[in-house]
Amino acid sequence: MHIGLTYDLKNEYLAQGYTPDECSELDSIETVDALAAVAELMGHRTTRVGHVKDLAKRLVAGERWDLVINIAEGMHGIGREAQVPALLDAYRIPYTFSDPLVCALTLHKGMCKRVVRDMGLNTARFGLVGCEGDLGSIELAYPLFAKPVAEGSSKGVTGASKISEPRELRDVCLALLERYGQPVLVEEYLPGREFTVGIVGTGERARVLGCMEIHIGPNAPHGFYSATNKDDWVGKVSYSIATDDEARAASDLALASYRGLGCRDVSRVDVRTDRNGKPAFIEINPLPGLRPGWSDLVFLCKYAGIEYEQLIRWIIESAMERVCEGSQVRDAAGARG
Repeated sequence: MHIGLTYDLKNEYLAQGYTPDECSELDSIETVDALAAVAELMGHRTTRVGHVKDLAKRLVAGERWDLVINIAEGMHGIGREAQVPALLDAYRIPYTFSDPLVCALTLHKGMCKRVVRDMGLNTARFGLVGCEGDLGSIELAYPLFAKPVAEGSSKGVTGASKISEPRELRDVCLALLERYGQPVLVEEYLPGREFTVGIVGTGERARVLGCMEIHIGPNAPHGFYSATNKDDWVGKVSYSIATDDEARAASDLALASYRGLGCRDVSRVDVRTDRNGKPAFIEINPLPGLRPGWSDLVFLCKYAGIEYEQLIRWIIESAMERVCEGSQVRDAAGARG
């Protein structure tokens, strides 16, 4: 099988003058190398395609692939993670990970929480601040937690994100609005344990890889998983696989969210518990980082005893199963016609 790889390389955007903060979600060549290596170990031929504009040029030039491993985060717009899947759908080329609807929905954390809440799943109470006038509509119990509504990798999550009174709320929201140019998600702060749950597969075949608890140590500058603590975790943050009742409840919530939202192949779901130990959905990442030795999902697999190669094999196999099932459905429809 001929597999293409789509991605956004951090170094390429830094060379164009983008800031490190703007590029914090993007990937390194090490990740692309690792994905290609596993695909080739599986006996496939690989081609490195690049970002969405490179993809568009190659498609117009007539290039095609049997499957695309897509880790392109995109750079601009609320639907940036959906751009590559939408383009591949237009050319009827199968790809790994979720479709454009799921990618766009889950990037907007407020809209995603509304859908999750509508499914009857627990999520922290929240509001959105798109301008200073919206602050009066926030009727939540302090402390609160504020972050940009459509960023990943804890981007915009700093020591100021936990808010104890209305003046802080105003200052933090106005600063985030100015810096990121997008609404601010404000949630009631959950003081309990923090988990991230890895899930692989699609539909009824989806299964939990493990539930990893994030422990913030005394040397960490903030008491939660901020961008600083995520990037510089050594000696400050530790991780472990949790299997107690709270962790099992968090895993059940994560899996129900994953299936309900229609995620495919793999995702990482963040969950926190309230003061009574009840888990609440925080957000889901349908394009989780896959950098060896760095990304949270890779950490989770390591602590769960799952090798990197096995994780990537499961992702590719899940996508191939969907492709085969789609072909069978089309063949059956053709026979009926």
